[in-house]
Amino acid sequence: MRFEHESVMPREVLELLVTNRQGIYVDATLGGAGHTVRLLESYPDIRIIGIDQDDQALDYARSKIEPFQDRAQAVKGNFRYLTELLASMGLEQVDGVLFDLGVSSPQLDRAERGFSYQHEDAPLDMRMDSDNPVTAFRLVNTKSEQEIAQAIRTWGEERWASRIAAFIVNARKTEPIRTTGQLVDVIRAAIPAAARRQGGHPARRTFQALRIWVNDEMGALQDGVQEAWRVLAPGGRIAVISFHSLEDRIVKHQFRDWHNQHLARLITKHPLTADAAELDGNPRARSAKLRVVEKLAS
Repeated sequence: MRFEHESVMPREVLELLVTNRQGIYVDATLGGAGHTVRLLESYPDIRIIGIDQDDQALDYARSKIEPFQDRAQAVKGNFRYLTELLASMGLEQVDGVLFDLGVSSPQLDRAERGFSYQHEDAPLDMRMDSDNPVTAFRLVNTKSEQEIAQAIRTWGEERWASRIAAFIVNARKTEPIRTTGQLVDVIRAAIPAAARRQGGHPARRTFQALRIWVNDEMGALQDGVQEAWRVLAPGGRIAVISFHSLEDRIVKHQFRDWHNQHLARLITKHPLTADAAELDGNPRARSAKLRVVEKLAS
């Protein structure tokens, strides 16, 4: 199973993450192992623990890191339990943690995963971890109108959230909303025609909100960054690549809080973005922001 995915800002990650050239690092969002492979190739004495909750990604990543088997390990798990995962491997401290957030291109491209509004007959799934009991189908068909509206408004920043939620609840009275195509039709009907002609696909924000809700992405990010700090050695760094304002806001506030408490040094006082050359080859990088913080010695 292929899981090709172009890693964002690889040069910046290589330059900014590693402070101990013989240290142990965590790629908390292993994906297709793009960042991990580059780090292993560039720093021949480091060791990397790669974590992902997606079984398909892990299968592909293991094939990519096989040449580095003595220095790389792929583990299934959620980064919000990083301390526990590392403890199970006999590790209490690491020299750096990388987070590359959001959904990957292979996840969007596979219709059966239900992440994309482009696939009409896909099941409403959106789970990054297939063991997660919560699916988009379950949320859309069981949650109250108020809960659905709140989620779409908060995590999708959708101005028509209340109207979309009302249309969803009305539609499911007739029959359950089972596919991505059915949900797209409901969203289109809910958004006035004039508004549909602006701002890209009318379902984009709602699908983003549901994906975040299904996977509790914001809660996991808050927990994961705290977990990374707990296991980070003095002089080590946390690097986070985010793709929308909600993620970046969480990271920015946490990094600044540590800095203001004189616990950390901001390596990036403002987020780094991809340069023109990278954007030409990887348009996905357009919305990416990289922030890096370094833990000071106590």
